[in-house]
Amino acid sequence: MDAPRDCEGPRLPGGDGPPGGTRETSRQLSREQLFVLISAASINLGSMMCYSILGPFFPKEAEKKGASNTVTGMIFGCYALFDLLASLVFGKYLVHIGAKFMFVAGMFVSGGVTVLFGVLDQVPEGPVFTAMCFLVRIADAVSFAAAITASFSILAKAFPNSVATVLGSLEIFSGLGLVLGPPLGGFLYQSFGYEVPFIFLGCIVLLMVPLNMYILPNYDSDPGEHSFWKLITLPKIALIAFVINSLSSCFGFLDPTLSLFVLEKFNLPAGYVGLVFLGLAVSYAISSPLFGLLSDKIPHLRKWFLVLGNIITAGCYMLLGPIPVLHIQSQLWLLVLILVLNGVSAGMSVIPTFPEILSCAYENGFEEGLSTLGLVSGLFSAMWSVGAFIGPTLGGFLYEKIGFEWAAAVQGLWALTSGLAMGLFYLWEHAQRRRSKLQNILGTEEEQTALLPDEI
Repeated sequence: MDAPRDCEGPRLPGGDGPPGGTRETSRQLSREQLFVLISAASINLGSMMCYSILGPFFPKEAEKKGASNTVTGMIFGCYALFDLLASLVFGKYLVHIGAKFMFVAGMFVSGGVTVLFGVLDQVPEGPVFTAMCFLVRIADAVSFAAAITASFSILAKAFPNSVATVLGSLEIFSGLGLVLGPPLGGFLYQSFGYEVPFIFLGCIVLLMVPLNMYILPNYDSDPGEHSFWKLITLPKIALIAFVINSLSSCFGFLDPTLSLFVLEKFNLPAGYVGLVFLGLAVSYAISSPLFGLLSDKIPHLRKWFLVLGNIITAGCYMLLGPIPVLHIQSQLWLLVLILVLNGVSAGMSVIPTFPEILSCAYENGFEEGLSTLGLVSGLFSAMWSVGAFIGPTLGGFLYEKIGFEWAAAVQGLWALTSGLAMGLFYLWEHAQRRRSKLQNILGTEEEQTALLPDEI
């Protein structure tokens, strides 16, 4: 049967891969892979719901407590900063800690601190409120970094031949979390107040913990010899990291700014502001599996997806306001349409990055196994966090200084720069490969010419 062979994947060196050959083993692997998918889907859904509920109402609530837009942006952004630091640590020591333990413990802490976020409205306004927001967000960031780094590693281990397809398919649950989070949070906030959205969603995440403790398989591996430094200093991976930074920054930019812009520009109630985020989340969730499948089936398309996706994203942010020099009037339907297009372009760019980093690592001598998967997962999460920190922090600052329209345009320039830089690198890489092939052909011809007299 073809399907079991695809599910099993190749045996990895060093005893990391499962032994194949029997029908019973294949059936066991299929069962394990199903459990891995359920576990990964649960963390994607739960974490994205908890992350996205802040958007529609927290900036307004923070203003009541005396926090400026810049401080609110920093509260959003500090999550990414500590996610960055924690991802590097957890990626490095994944094998020592254990992927399953890291996953389950991260999910448990994340659910608990989400509940804690719901009682922050009882804290005195001013510096005390701000400090508590930072502390709770930092704890949430560290726990999320543990869970998502372990999740990426386990997925890549369980599905070695279809990493992009699986990651793209699971983005449906990330998108579903982003879809459900803002409107659910907005309506719960309108109906029951500040506490209920956080307590409700935190309890949902906590209920997923026993399920994952039971179904998630254990994968053991030996520590590897390579480091993050060797990985990030590879030119291609460094540029892909820049692309990841720009894309996550674009997402993060919208958290503290879009809801305020929509409230001021179109006078929508908080519950409906969350619906505006649907355009981005739904289109991203629908397009990601398609781009993941294409990335696995036709690997040379990944470079085109990376470059074109960034360029289209840049255009979207120029039109999000839109930028005043275009003299286009801002309208709600246009804003939603641009967010839909941005979701598609983000799926086009984000999904190929993980398999591209993994392929480049293997080509440069990194061993195949859970240790390398931990490094790549940690690097991906860390680089995403860099942009997710800069996006809302810089976005909140620019929103105050130059307004949403120009701030979005500045954000778009970052995506344009990373896309063009990646495109130039791929052109250089292509030219180098052609030159190498030409030299090999000429060298072979010279050897044959030198042998001709002896043969005669």
